[in-house]
Amino acid sequence: MNDNDYMQLALRLAGRGLGRVSPNPMVGAVLVKDERIIGQGWHEACGGLHAERNALASCGEDPAGATMYVTLEPCCHHGRQPPCTDALLEAGIRRVVTGSADPNPLVSGKGIRILREQGVEVTEHVLEEECRRLNEVFFHYIQTKRPFVVLKYAMTLDGKIAAFTGKSKWITGKAAREHVHRQRHRYTAIMTGIGTLLADDPLLTCRMPGGKNPVRIICDTQLRTPLASQVVSTAGQVPTILATCCTDKEKWSAYEEAGCRILPVGKKDGHIDLKALMEALGREQIDSILLEGGAALNWSALESGIVRKVQAYLAPKLFGGRDARTPVEGPGVPSPSDAFFLKNSTVIRLGEDFLIESEVCPHVHRDH
Repeated sequence: MNDNDYMQLALRLAGRGLGRVSPNPMVGAVLVKDERIIGQGWHEACGGLHAERNALASCGEDPAGATMYVTLEPCCHHGRQPPCTDALLEAGIRRVVTGSADPNPLVSGKGIRILREQGVEVTEHVLEEECRRLNEVFFHYIQTKRPFVVLKYAMTLDGKIAAFTGKSKWITGKAAREHVHRQRHRYTAIMTGIGTLLADDPLLTCRMPGGKNPVRIICDTQLRTPLASQVVSTAGQVPTILATCCTDKEKWSAYEEAGCRILPVGKKDGHIDLKALMEALGREQIDSILLEGGAALNWSALESGIVRKVQAYLAPKLFGGRDARTPVEGPGVPSPSDAFFLKNSTVIRLGEDFLIESEVCPHVHRDH
């Protein structure tokens, strides 16, 4: 096995922390001595041991002189855990191989420099792109202090998210719907608008075995969420935030008594200021959001510049209908050159359906 092989293993280990470590990064580590793997670990939960310390703890022999493969630059500051650079030096690690640098200003090259100054051989940038992609949420959040927003929708091949009657269950099959629940486990929060809530009364929880429920965020400008809705009636069990422009605290009380949290947000163009909402949620350490909104909210999110990725689930069926809904409505762009362009698209087959996942290109003149 070579450096790439060991780093691939470290990446697979890191992935085990999916949905468990937010707002920290997913990190995996593999300890190799005399061409044998003598320890491995990953960051298992926020506040728990980091991957390097877990790998050292799993080691059944003296790690002195070994090589540590780690997907992210070792930390060098005191947070919930002590610096991993200290642990590597104390263990006598001879060589450290890293995937990506850590953009956290508290680390950002300092971890590598400390190791080198202490005589440790360091090899950087092994499978760097894969390591960066693994932590796209962390990289975005640590640099902007705002959530990484994923716009998700399911549609037919003729671009419909519901029949002309408004019925939409189910557009996609079982495999695609199970994948959605894995995404609900993966991201910290799920967000929808009052229109979707009034039309469908969704529960917005994760039904994946062993999965965690995301924080539920409802964009409700005038605070019209029914007290009998599923999100309000279960707010005592699942964290629920009602983002609203309503300032009537008497109106808030019934929701707060049910366990909801009211988050007042400023208004823009008659609706919630989504950029201001992202700033507020970022301060709450919500690092990622799966946006499962309706067509109007989807447009507003794109227009405001908060969307970083699009997940489009495509079902091989046709609904037709001049008045059938499409995923993104609003006024739309005036010409093809004004489109929201996507890049780095991947296609995954899920049963009979397909998932196209794309990054949103920066759109400077719209990001205002």
